[in-house]
Amino acid sequence: MAEVNENKRALIGAALAELVATARSGGPRNRVGLMAAGSELPVEEFLLGAATAMRQDSRLQVVGLGPRPAALPEGMDWIETPDCEADIAAAMEKALDSGDLEGAVALHYPFPVGVTTMGRVFTPARGKAMILASSTGISAPQRACAMLRNAVYGLATAKAMGIAEPTLGVLNLDAAPQVMRALSRMAEKGYALRFGQSVRKDGGALLRGNDILAGAVDVCVCDTLTGNVLAKVFAAFGTGGGYEAAGWGYGPSTGEGWNKVVSIISRASGAPVIANALAYTAQALRGGLPARVAEELRAARAAGLDEELEGLLPKAESGAGDAPAMPPVVPTDEEIHGIDVLDLENAVHVLWKEGIYAEGAMGCTGPVVKLASSSLEKARGLLQSAGYL
Repeated sequence: MAEVNENKRALIGAALAELVATARSGGPRNRVGLMAAGSELPVEEFLLGAATAMRQDSRLQVVGLGPRPAALPEGMDWIETPDCEADIAAAMEKALDSGDLEGAVALHYPFPVGVTTMGRVFTPARGKAMILASSTGISAPQRACAMLRNAVYGLATAKAMGIAEPTLGVLNLDAAPQVMRALSRMAEKGYALRFGQSVRKDGGALLRGNDILAGAVDVCVCDTLTGNVLAKVFAAFGTGGGYEAAGWGYGPSTGEGWNKVVSIISRASGAPVIANALAYTAQALRGGLPARVAEELRAARAAGLDEELEGLLPKAESGAGDAPAMPPVVPTDEEIHGIDVLDLENAVHVLWKEGIYAEGAMGCTGPVVKLASSSLEKARGLLQSAGYL
């Protein structure tokens, strides 16, 4: 009986402590996970980043994942796991699915094709923040379609961050003119879109390198590989490359029907970037990012998004066959790296034809094929024979 009463007192004490913490912080606290192992930097960088983020935002509670350090910053929680990336990733996924974590900051995450992250960088010319849409993952296999979707997701992210009427520009890459024309037609049909202006004399919303240094727009649209390079350069241009010291990391995940807020940092991200990434994630959660994406997609579709995406697709070659039937779904616990993003779908179909279930995904280091470990050796041989590896 005494033990039961003691347990009740502990539960009541924990509940009261949570009520006091909520009152002091001005509202419910956001529990954001932090994958705190696997970095090229010491674990102290994670702890300092977490402490800084919580000190600056009283409504944020950081929950570390990985081997538990001897001492934690005040207010930090921890989910202990073995020093194994697979175990840490599984614990993070379980906590997100159960609601124990609202969002997370991870060193890597195999996003499915269709999901991409919205990076945020500090632009040095004028000291402004700018969203890079996008910087990891991939919103569509074809570049022009991906960039058009990235524009929609970038605007949704900016609105979740409290920017009511964000300005947008498209980085001058391959497919940028087509994407600009598609966005202009959508604007003519009522899509609420504010194009930004280049800082160069001739203006326009087609952005040059000068414009991204100056932060000429709130949202810079690019493809994911270019965005990833830009995020790394902006983060580490003052340190020589081995330590990312500036910016907010590679940003929270967005995608059609995607309801998780998982942000990405790199193995070279230092404490300042980790702190900012945690704060960025908390702001995205409070701004209802997944709902903002769904709302922005509805508005874009009303102005012809689907028709524009269809028009940007390459024409099918004559005689091209249909996709093979998908084998029965099985758990995927292995990844094959080294396949070009443009070949990802075809590589998956090569495996499907042989009865091997596989999924295309975009990890932080590039495209991956996810599959069961029992099929790994055979799948590698098939993909090598087909010329994809």
